Amino acid sequence: MGIPAVPVATTEFTAPARIQASALGRAGFDAVYVQHPIQDQTPQQIAARADAVAEEIVRRLTVER
Repeated sequence: MGIPAVPVATTEFTAPARIQASALGRAGFDAVYVQHPIQDQTPQQIAARADAVAEEIVRRLTVER
């Protein structure tokens, strides 16, 4: 559809995400990985993890293809 997208997953799911992308014919469609786990983190810790990957997500969404 031509809509930029960036998958985001925690580091726990690196291998499964890459396997799934490959199985769907999108081996180069790698996710941005956030440190795992997140469910037991404070809002401030989650915000810090999001801040750590935000620039990469924006870069991938805005790079010309």
